[in-house]
Amino acid sequence: MIDLHVHSTCSDGTYTPTELIDYAIEKNLTAFALTDHDTVDGLAEAFSYAAALQEKGEKPIPEIIPGIELSTEYHGRDIHIVGLFINYKNREFSDYLRHFVESREERNRKMCELLSAAGIPVRYEELLAEYPDSVITRAHFARFMVEHGLVKSRAEAFDRYLGDHAPCFVPREKVTPAQAVELILKADGIPVLAHPILYGMSQDKLEQLVQEIKAIGLMGIEAIYSTYTAADERQIRRLAAQYNLLLSGGSDFHGANKPDIDLGTGRGKLYIPDSVLEDLRATRKNLLFTDMDGTLLLNNSTVSDTMRETLNRMTAAGHHLILSSGRPLPSILEVREKEHIAYPNMLILSNNGALVYDCDRDEAIYENRIAQSDIAYIIAQAESRGLHIHGYTAKEIVCHGMNAELAFYTSRIHMPLKCVEDIAAALPQGSFKLQCIHLTDRSVLEAFRESLLDYCGDRIQMIFSNEQYLEILPADAGKGNALRFIADFLHAPLSHTFAAGDAENDISMLQAAGTGIAMANAQEAVKKAADIITQKSNDENGLIEILDRYFQ
Repeated sequence: MIDLHVHSTCSDGTYTPTELIDYAIEKNLTAFALTDHDTVDGLAEAFSYAAALQEKGEKPIPEIIPGIELSTEYHGRDIHIVGLFINYKNREFSDYLRHFVESREERNRKMCELLSAAGIPVRYEELLAEYPDSVITRAHFARFMVEHGLVKSRAEAFDRYLGDHAPCFVPREKVTPAQAVELILKADGIPVLAHPILYGMSQDKLEQLVQEIKAIGLMGIEAIYSTYTAADERQIRRLAAQYNLLLSGGSDFHGANKPDIDLGTGRGKLYIPDSVLEDLRATRKNLLFTDMDGTLLLNNSTVSDTMRETLNRMTAAGHHLILSSGRPLPSILEVREKEHIAYPNMLILSNNGALVYDCDRDEAIYENRIAQSDIAYIIAQAESRGLHIHGYTAKEIVCHGMNAELAFYTSRIHMPLKCVEDIAAALPQGSFKLQCIHLTDRSVLEAFRESLLDYCGDRIQMIFSNEQYLEILPADAGKGNALRFIADFLHAPLSHTFAAGDAENDISMLQAAGTGIAMANAQEAVKKAADIITQKSNDENGLIEILDRYFQ
């Protein structure tokens, strides 16, 4: 049994972090997330106590997942974003929380002044003494007022003094949901929209919220929750599927402050499958987007035994290998099989990002093509300059016939030729890319690219994959865009993406990734775009130093 939404006395719960662990053991939980409001102060105590129990070895200790629940504001509504698996020691994250605590303290002091002026003597220092090591919220104000006989009930405290429209209420400083998502991502966490049903939003407004923060990096949504009906859960599960969001769930346990909500079981029927946590935990693995020629492969277009063994260890540990090449898909699949680097759950980024292919499902999951009309124009311009150019069907090279350029190209790219009079006419559905080749003078290709700029506008991009190849692609293609698509598809934060390459067509991928890697043999422009430059070249298995460092 797991619970991914739990509060302690460090915010507005009534169990200390230590007591929560003891109670979780009593309830036979295997894992829970400590997600106090706007603070991570309880995590150090929780981890310390869990470690002490682990050392004793007397009983199974639940996994403690470091988390937080951030309060945000969206069109006048309180919206909460839970962060799971956060690096709570991250400096930027800690600085933000420190600022938030200072602004919250100022707000609480103002509320004390307003209460005192209304004849309800509440001193801030008394609150701190009464509830040490807690984030003081309105719940603490109300409890203090009841326990000291200043009001008869918690309801009276809120109705007369503390409610949103009551005379002693002071609004909190708030961030937007988008800012909270960004903050959690910077702390290497998983941002989750908490209990969306509770916001009382229409379906359209809730979808708008989800769409907005999904674009920022929202990764999950709380689909399983103590107060949900079966219909509520179905609604949120549909929303999760629609926006490719991970599922999360929790009781929102607060101890005596929510007496009808129990840890792990909520109101008695809450059940969060272990698979929910497994899917969330899988996002902690890394994704390697690696170019092939000049990066992963040796200069003879093979994978060394040492590299293969390293890739085997990397993928066995749960990390993802994404072959990312300008090559057409059939050529990449050929290398994958011939070099024995076929792994489960494998995606391939081909044609410089114009096509993403799911190997297990044997289908394309992302496609971009150049329109037939653009193919006709570009090929006519190339032919007027005497340049070789060809296009592609799913399995063939579409060309006029064999020549020196095509012989050079097919020495590595082993695909059948479809020889035709009119290349554009043979591609009614368009082409993932066009390949223009000049074997001796890159400047000829550069001049051709320059001549097409006005025509291509924002529909088509042109990049070099090596000195002889000018790749002509749809504008929405490119390795960088495909990397972002795959990261979202696999629910991976960009901070867990690594991209390695050596040529101009790899630059967008290096820039999109959390960590960009240029090979020692890479072009200077690629090295300038990278975060890391390998010590060794591709022909010396230079990529292994990255795998050994980040993919254990």
